[in-house]
Amino acid sequence: MRKVLFILGQLSDEDVDWLANTGSRIDVATGITIIEEGKPVRDMYILLDGKMSVSVQGVGEISQIGSGEIIGEMSFIDNSPPAASVKAIIPCRLLRLPRSALERRIAENPVFAAHFYKAIATFLSDRLRGTVSRLGFGKAGALKDEEMEGELDLNILDNIHLAGARFDRMLKKLNGMVG
Repeated sequence: MRKVLFILGQLSDEDVDWLANTGSRIDVATGITIIEEGKPVRDMYILLDGKMSVSVQGVGEISQIGSGEIIGEMSFIDNSPPAASVKAIIPCRLLRLPRSALERRIAENPVFAAHFYKAIATFLSDRLRGTVSRLGFGKAGALKDEEMEGELDLNILDNIHLAGARFDRMLKKLNGMVG
C-alpha cells in the first residue's frame, strides 16, 4: 500500500483526479497474467484490490503483492521488457494507466513529471535496498525483511494522511460513488 500512498502524497489533487479519470478500472480473474516476463508492457497499473504473484522463469514465485502496489513501473521507466510475470492469485481490481497518456501528462506538466519520477525512483531504490539486504549483503545486523518492509524516511511520508484520503477518493470515483 505504501507505494501508491507515497505517489499520491507527492501529487496534487488535480493530478490524482487526472489518474482516476484517465485510467480505466479493470477486473482480473484468478490465474490471469497481466504482465508477462520478456514481453513489452504498454500500461502501468495500480492494484486496487486483490493479490497477485510475481514470478521469474526458472525460479518461480519471488513475491506476492497486494492492494496499493504499483505494477509495470520499471518497464515504464526504462522501456525494457519486464524481468518478471505478474498473475492474479485471487480476483483483482486494477487501475490501468496507459503509457501514452502518462507520457503525454509528463511532457505537458513538468511539476507532475518531477513528483511522479521522484516517487518511482524512491521505490525502485527501496526495492533494491531490500533485495541487497535479503541477499545477505550490506551492514551486519541489518533489519529483517518484515521490519524493512515498513521502513521509509519519515520526511518522505509527511503527506501520508493526505495520500490515504486521495486513494480513498480515487477508489470511490472508480467505483462510481463520486461524481
